[in-house]
Amino acid sequence: MVDKPAPDASRRSEKSRRAIYAAALALVGEVGYPKTTVEGIAARAGVGKQTIYRWWPSKADVLLEAFLDLGDQAAQAAGAEDGQSYGIPDTGDLAADLRAVLHATVDELLDPRFEAPARALAAEGLVNEQLGRRFVARLLEPQLQLYVDRLRAAQAVGQVRPGVDPRIALELFVSPLAQRWLQHTGPISYEYTDTLVDYALHGLAPR
Repeated sequence: MVDKPAPDASRRSEKSRRAIYAAALALVGEVGYPKTTVEGIAARAGVGKQTIYRWWPSKADVLLEAFLDLGDQAAQAAGAEDGQSYGIPDTGDLAADLRAVLHATVDELLDPRFEAPARALAAEGLVNEQLGRRFVARLLEPQLQLYVDRLRAAQAVGQVRPGVDPRIALELFVSPLAQRWLQHTGPISYEYTDTLVDYALHGLAPR
């Protein structure tokens, strides 16, 4: 009689984790964050409720990790397509590079896979300070740092004034987009983000 190999627990755990991520993202998109429950995620994923609680303390933590994983997959796919690591391109044309990355941001914000969980986490982060800080530290700050790096590179070649603080400057085009998307104050589009870049780089005074 041939002995069967023992099941690989790590592979089983990873399969369950992936199923939980998919279930959490799907449920938030279908029924919204308030109606999404740990029990519902467990049932959709085909795992026990205690499996989820063994890895995460709450549904918010499940959703945060699922969303971060979704972002990582998108970033890896983007890097694989152009053969480079994910980041803001540096073609030497700062305006064109900013427009390109903001176009990609618009695509992501309008993608149903991203929109529902992103809105849910943003809303929950306002009332759950600990989750909000983790959301900012693990997702937003690394993305904002890409803008800082690109603006510093532009400073180095004289395309941005030496005294400009890149961390503040990036908010001229990132923050209005985020506010419009979060508060539904207007549509978001390539044309809108192109205008933000133009206003940010050239100001409002007559030229």
